[in-house]
Amino acid sequence: MGAAGQLISSAAEVYDEFFLPALFDPWAPQVVAAARLRPGMRVVDVACGTGVLTIEAAKAVSPNGAAVGVDLNPAMLSVARRKAPEIEWREAPAEALPLDSDDFDAVVSQFGLMFFQDQRAAVREMWRVLRPGGRLVVAVWDSVENAPGYAAVTSLLDRLFGGAIAELLKAPYSLGDPKALRSLLSSSGVIEPLVRRVDGEACFPSVRSWMHTDVRGWTLADKLDDEQYERLVSGAEEELSRFVTSDGSVRFDHPALIASASKP
Repeated sequence: MGAAGQLISSAAEVYDEFFLPALFDPWAPQVVAAARLRPGMRVVDVACGTGVLTIEAAKAVSPNGAAVGVDLNPAMLSVARRKAPEIEWREAPAEALPLDSDDFDAVVSQFGLMFFQDQRAAVREMWRVLRPGGRLVVAVWDSVENAPGYAAVTSLLDRLFGGAIAELLKAPYSLGDPKALRSLLSSSGVIEPLVRRVDGEACFPSVRSWMHTDVRGWTLADKLDDEQYERLVSGAEEELSRFVTSDGSVRFDHPALIASASKP
């Protein structure tokens, strides 16, 4: 992830343990399918985080293929290396990929573009390392208004701690407009990008687990002290009860936008 998504080491562990199953795991196969990966291909995952998409991509291109995961955050990469030491992991910003031009059959990126310091530069770099005929696939979250659980949390944060804290939780949804995403890609040199909205669902074991994951492992990491955290949990258990199912778990719609393009 880019600087706005920087996470401390303990946050990377929380992210991997809690966020991947709650939000990210189901999307990796969809991104791999959109990239049309086949055995023998070379693929790079930009903003790979702890590696959920890179690992899925590596399976799709084996045997004889190669997958590379690139991320700016060393704590994320440390977790990724422990999970899949056989994969090549590179520490670098998306805006300056340490990779040769025209070298990959596919470039994928899942839920990282929103956090990049220079989004256009990052897209240009992804397009640069893609070979002619290769596929670029980028997934971002849909707008927060289409993720009712997070729309509710944003309102709660605003009431409890003010607009600045609430805005931090909106950051992952900042590219959730199909026209804006298409414009970003086109203005960065991507030819005829196709953007489609795909339904998805968030699922957390409980409201407390959900708040723990957001406050300790994502955009709110280290932004709330222990007393504020307990205030948030108390308010959340009351105000977010409508998202709790009969078994105590939390579920709500959480769609994404998947953009794809082929390089001429």
